[in-house]
Amino acid sequence: MELLCLEMDTIRARPDPNLLCDDRVLQSLLTIEERFLPQYSYFKSVQKDIQPFMRRMVATWMLEVCEEEKCEEEVFPLAMNYLDRFLAVVPTKKCNLQLLGAVCMFLASKLKETRPLTAEKLCIYTDNSIRPQELLEWELVVLGKLKWNLAAVTPNDFIEHIVRRLPLPEDKSVSVAPRASSNTSKQIKPG
Repeated sequence: MELLCLEMDTIRARPDPNLLCDDRVLQSLLTIEERFLPQYSYFKSVQKDIQPFMRRMVATWMLEVCEEEKCEEEVFPLAMNYLDRFLAVVPTKKCNLQLLGAVCMFLASKLKETRPLTAEKLCIYTDNSIRPQELLEWELVVLGKLKWNLAAVTPNDFIEHIVRRLPLPEDKSVSVAPRASSNTSKQIKPG
């Protein structure tokens, strides 16, 4: 048997049905989620320079980057959670919004990907409007403002738990989860 170091497939563990059917796990997710919910009134109270349509634009860009890079499903919603939580506490200039979005994707991909997005690649996606060093500096700022609490619960974390509780034949529940996850990501960016 020959072992190749060029293998690119990511191996994922199957969801544990014992955890997915345990009501205590779902209740724990709901409790933890409350700690990580961003304050959505930040456009009225914190942000003076950034408007909702600007958030929508950066969210669309972030989703396109995640899709282009074939990121794990959890990266985009987690990055949006970071973005919203940061914007809820730090007045941000509109010229820094794309940089903030790139940093949030950078952090989320580090947490969820086996091969995270690189600072250099994210800079390319901004048409080199930011430098890798700038992204790394902002990474520390965002981490500090989020108090290093990055393991947020997002809507995607609930999908398998909810689908398992639906009265569906086993073969249907397998096909519902990926579509639900895709639709959840689309709902995260307001239309």
